[in-house]
Amino acid sequence: MRISRRWTAAGQLSRWAAAGQLSRWAAAGQLSRWAAAGQLRRGATAGALVVALLGVAACTGTAPGGPTAAGSAPPGAAPTATPPSPTASPTGGPQAAPVQVPDVLRFTGTTLGGAAFDAAQLAGRPVVLWFWAPWCATCASQAWTVAEIAPKYRDTVPIVGVAGLGERKAMKEFVTEFELDGTPQIEDSKGVLWKRFKVTEQSIFVVIDRSGTVVHQGFLDGEALTARVAALAGA
Repeated sequence: MRISRRWTAAGQLSRWAAAGQLSRWAAAGQLSRWAAAGQLRRGATAGALVVALLGVAACTGTAPGGPTAAGSAPPGAAPTATPPSPTASPTGGPQAAPVQVPDVLRFTGTTLGGAAFDAAQLAGRPVVLWFWAPWCATCASQAWTVAEIAPKYRDTVPIVGVAGLGERKAMKEFVTEFELDGTPQIEDSKGVLWKRFKVTEQSIFVVIDRSGTVVHQGFLDGEALTARVAALAGA
């Protein structure tokens, strides 16, 4: 805080003195630090502070910085423990605690675009896994709904496709045809993830809440899928 001539003229120092604020600053050594840092820029300002402080001392009977200065503990009092400060984040706020990754999201894969995928990054949010096959007519009818709602809920309820029971070329053509490029689509031609989630047919949606609990596994039409994702986003 910088003390300026404008504050002095406005009577701010008098109000600080009346409230006991100047005594507390003096006791804490704050005024000395301001002076050393050049924040008490003008002699008139510094003089005003001295006058105000002397006035406080006369009223209280104790010089600023003495053993019974405002804000200090009385003699013989036990020290008060100061709670540890939270770790600051790069933005200056408290750093959030690490999110626990539930077992259901401890898997990795490769997208149809060739990128590595780690489901652990989804921890702490509701997630929808969509198991589909490129030749499946039902999957094709649901693809339009997924393409429509997935971008809207990308940050709140991610939808991740798991493509299986087909060739990579056919899977990529399916993604292109139904404009699913903006949604992660994991290639699972060997059925590793299908077996892990005990999926035996298509099209199946596995809905996982933010705690990592599977709250639905089975068929969902477009309307039901939209309603369920919207509900998860608002939960």
